[in-house]
Amino acid sequence: MQEKLVFSESYERFEDKYERGNHSVGISMWEFEFCPKCRYKIFRKWKYRKLAEACLRRAASEHKIKWIELNVQPDHVQGTATIPMTMAPTMALQLLKGRSSYLFFRNHEKIRLRYPKGHLWARGKFGATLGFITVEVANNYVKNQDKHHGTVWKIED
Repeated sequence: MQEKLVFSESYERFEDKYERGNHSVGISMWEFEFCPKCRYKIFRKWKYRKLAEACLRRAASEHKIKWIELNVQPDHVQGTATIPMTMAPTMALQLLKGRSSYLFFRNHEKIRLRYPKGHLWARGKFGATLGFITVEVANNYVKNQDKHHGTVWKIED
């Protein structure tokens, strides 16, 4: 008879959601928040919001980062994501901000008038770890940012 090794109660409940590597089992979930340079409200227009969201999702997929929830507000970006166990959260933010900035400038050349040096994101950042217990609370908070901030979107063509 072989005994089953039990890591924790959360492992029992969420066993199918953990990532497995050669020498590791676990998941690294984070809540991230960062702002555009000088906190300009450049994502006020719907098309810029969607472009920023697409750039962030593309940057994440290129580096094996998975957005659980992502919300782009006029003056900041907030989201919950899982990152590989081998990646530090600061490295994940560096990759997300750098690649998404590059993609944003490639797809919207006029933005260089606002940011002539090519720096879309401010240097500051926020990151906090999440467990399965707080994921729902964090996701609801991220989903309801429009209501929380009273954001009204300008939909133009």
